[in-house]
Amino acid sequence: MPTPSFLRILQILEKHGVEFVVVGGVAAVLHGAPVTTFDIDTLVKVSDENADRLLAALTDLEARYRERAKPVSPTREDLLAGDHLLLMTNSGPLDVLGFVGKGQRYEDLAHETSMIPVGGFSIRVLDLEALIEQKRALGRDKDQAALRLLEAVLSRRR
Repeated sequence: MPTPSFLRILQILEKHGVEFVVVGGVAAVLHGAPVTTFDIDTLVKVSDENADRLLAALTDLEARYRERAKPVSPTREDLLAGDHLLLMTNSGPLDVLGFVGKGQRYEDLAHETSMIPVGGFSIRVLDLEALIEQKRALGRDKDQAALRLLEAVLSRRR
């Protein structure tokens, strides 16, 4: 498995003009929560134009499905299906999500995001309050642990 370089993944997505929002553990870290994460979760806009840009970025990243016996790259049709793609790239694990929570898509959450500077460029990240709502709705054990840390960050900000 390659050494994760989330910054490089974000740079490649940004270079290709992919419309995406960072969600999950990396979003929590960018908001200041001391959490550990092993992949980067991106909520992508599902559209013809964005699928083309995303496919070019995934080609640069040599993306392959993580959970398949043989290395298989995602297709444009896979991207347009708007589901969850669990990928391994030459820079680490990347989850490309067509929706989060209760079926919320990029367009549903775009107004609940902020541009955050990272490594000389800015990326769109789910706002802290929206991230807390997502973690609360998921209710998994790992989300409950992160939820306490995210709420503490929010409390400090107020």
